[in-house]
This record gives sequence, C-alpha cells and structure tokens, in this order.
Amino acid sequence: MAIRNIRQFGDPVLRKECKPIAEVTPRIRTLAEDMIETMYESNGVGLAAPQVGILKQMVVMDVGDGPLVLINPVILETSGEQTGQEGCLSYPGKAADVTRPMHVKCKYYDLDMNEVIVEADELFARCICHELDHLHGVLYTDHVTGPVYDTNNEEEE
Repeated sequence: MAIRNIRQFGDPVLRKECKPIAEVTPRIRTLAEDMIETMYESNGVGLAAPQVGILKQMVVMDVGDGPLVLINPVILETSGEQTGQEGCLSYPGKAADVTRPMHVKCKYYDLDMNEVIVEADELFARCICHELDHLHGVLYTDHVTGPVYDTNNEEEE
C-alpha cells in the first residue's frame, strides 16, 4: 500500500466526470487499498478516486464502522435535510456550512462486484453525497451559500 498525493482545490482533474469501473482488476484493488491508507493518513472520513488523480467511479469512506469501498455508486433516493460544517481533503484547512439530505439510499458494487444497497443517515449520508459529487466534478464549495472558513473559524473572503 502507498500514500497517494491528494489533488488540491483548483486542480482541473477535480472538475472532470469519472468513468465507471467495468471489472475489479489487481490495479483497482491496489487503488482501493492506497485510497484507504491515504484517507486515514490525512484524517479524512472519505476520499474519491479523482482526488488522487484517477478518473474512475470509486470512493472509500469510514464514518466509524470500518472502511467501505464503493464502486460505481449511485444515489437512488434522498429525504430530509441537514445543514452542517463540511470540509474536504482537497481543500485542506477550510470548511463551510453545506445542506445535504438527512437520509440517502445508495447502490454500489463492492470489490467482488457484488451489488450492495445501503441506507445512510446523518454523517454517513453527508459523506456519500460529498464523495459521489466528486465523481461528477462537483465540489462541496459548489453547495456553499455562506462564507468558507479556515478551520480555526476565521472568515475567508
């Protein structure tokens, strides 16, 4: 496993659409392992493949129950609303209030290409929405209506 470089805000790769994964190859498995290690090393709860420069539909996350790898994820349903502070490993030291669904139903494939449907609430739902946005070139800053803060809560212009 290896720590990968995380692409930073302003890198054009973060604004590109990702391609579906047709099969899980040894390279895809290595990418998943590297992404999990990179996410943990960076103290994140999620990381999408374009954040490490790979335009594939894969995200990893861990909201407290161990790491998950989501391949070709799609949000099937959403309900409710939550507004809270959100940050991104590609925009280090910054955060802003973002409104996301309170509940999400998501379909994805695991590393064995088994279809999985998961229902998520609160932080897990927020994380799914945030990471899946990355697969379509959307950043959390696109959803912000107020100021972006640095992590010590000083307002940024």
